[in-house]
Amino acid sequence: MQQIKDGYRGLGVLIGMNADLLLYVATLALALFAAGYLGTL
Repeated sequence: MQQIKDGYRGLGVLIGMNADLLLYVATLALALFAAGYLGTL
């Protein structure tokens, strides 16, 4: 149980450190998806 809690804590630290990178990648992916969708209209 302790190992699982430590794993979640480590994951939280990683997400906190890379939140701006994740947001950038998510925005880029959304923009590409939107462009592809609009291209099919």
